[in-house]
Amino acid sequence: MHNNFKSGFIAIIGRPNVGKSTFMNHVIGQKIAIMSDKAQTTRNKIQGVYTDKDKQIVFIDTPGIHKPKHKLGDFMVKIAENTLNEVDAIMFMINADEGYGMGDQYIMDRLESIKKPVFLIINKIDLVHPDQLLPLIDQYKDKYPFKEIIPISALEGNNVSHLMDVFTEHLPEGPQYYPEDQVTDHPERFIIGELIREKVLQLTREEVPHSVAVIIDGIDNRGEDEKVLVQASIVVERKSQKGIIIGKQGKMLKEIGKRARQDIERLLGSKVYLELWVKVQENWRNKPHQLNEFGFKQDEY
Repeated sequence: MHNNFKSGFIAIIGRPNVGKSTFMNHVIGQKIAIMSDKAQTTRNKIQGVYTDKDKQIVFIDTPGIHKPKHKLGDFMVKIAENTLNEVDAIMFMINADEGYGMGDQYIMDRLESIKKPVFLIINKIDLVHPDQLLPLIDQYKDKYPFKEIIPISALEGNNVSHLMDVFTEHLPEGPQYYPEDQVTDHPERFIIGELIREKVLQLTREEVPHSVAVIIDGIDNRGEDEKVLVQASIVVERKSQKGIIIGKQGKMLKEIGKRARQDIERLLGSKVYLELWVKVQENWRNKPHQLNEFGFKQDEY
């Protein structure tokens, strides 16, 4: 262990679709945060752990600070605001080609009460002309006292290592919280569930909104052939959604299963049998006991 080993926690916040998950996956080098172009896909604190010889940075992907529309929304905003008070620094990510929006103002208003350094990260600079960046930087600079403003492209990897160096400067000296080879503190069950949910969202597009949860019913190692059996239920709110997810002659569910299985095999490093069921539980997002059952614990309020 180095004398001046640095470690700490950094929260990633920003409007939906600014590239938070892409950033996490680039930095950690493995697919741990789910990728989707739909809003609000991250419901839990997915932590990516970046370990280097002299530092360990634990990233916390907060479930967007947004205006809540139902109980699940309230819960997500609460977690996000609580998380921000527990970290060493906050990276507020925006999208270079979308520019300033009301959603950003809502987030900056929330940040007023938080006494942590906030870095403004302008992502997706590969999509804009360099001349467009300066006015954007000026605009944000006047709205909030950011510690630093750093333009990056998470997709292309531009300036990301510089960003990591800047973070390291601002982190306290501290212990190594996680083993070197650990990239996330979520049990594999959680990530497997997220990978399945990601495929549902990707493939069904508009027809199935975020009223979909995935419950992992079991993960078992199967004897001689060393395959892992993963059994999971996709829970929706309406019968019509169940029909869409299963698809004509079960085609959609097969495709969801195929894509999810490939990602799960990469995660676990072994062959996987994936069994999926689709269940209907009406209006689950507004029923507290069901939020509990699906892993949204009330005690995180």
